[in-house]
Amino acid sequence: MNIPVQIDENSAEPLYAQIEKQLRSLIVTGQIAAGTLLPSIREFAGTLRCSVITVRRVYQDLENEGLLRTRQGTGTFVALVEDDKRSGYRLKAVTEALETAIDTGIAVQMTEQELLVLFAEMVKRRYEVQVKE
Repeated sequence: MNIPVQIDENSAEPLYAQIEKQLRSLIVTGQIAAGTLLPSIREFAGTLRCSVITVRRVYQDLENEGLLRTRQGTGTFVALVEDDKRSGYRLKAVTEALETAIDTGIAVQMTEQELLVLFAEMVKRRYEVQVKE
């Protein structure tokens, strides 16, 4: 199975974090269905051109979150994510992204009002583009 995960080697974000974030998003949004067999750690590492240790960490982290299940001898599968848990992941992802944006705004000395206006304009613009697509 081809997992649409891309690595940005120029990003300051560690590789495992990039892979984990994208894989978590694919699972939580249902783009990878529950029960799907994921590539082996070695195969996925080869596809992404990263270390086996990196992919092992991602699989372990997501298994600890309850998003993956590993069956000895058969492989790693996507776990069933309940609707309330799915909502929690979505809320957490957006909250973390907004907190980062707010921290950046504060770091460059934007006012609360400037941030709110900017955010409202960006949301409006993005949803207008999405409606046209």
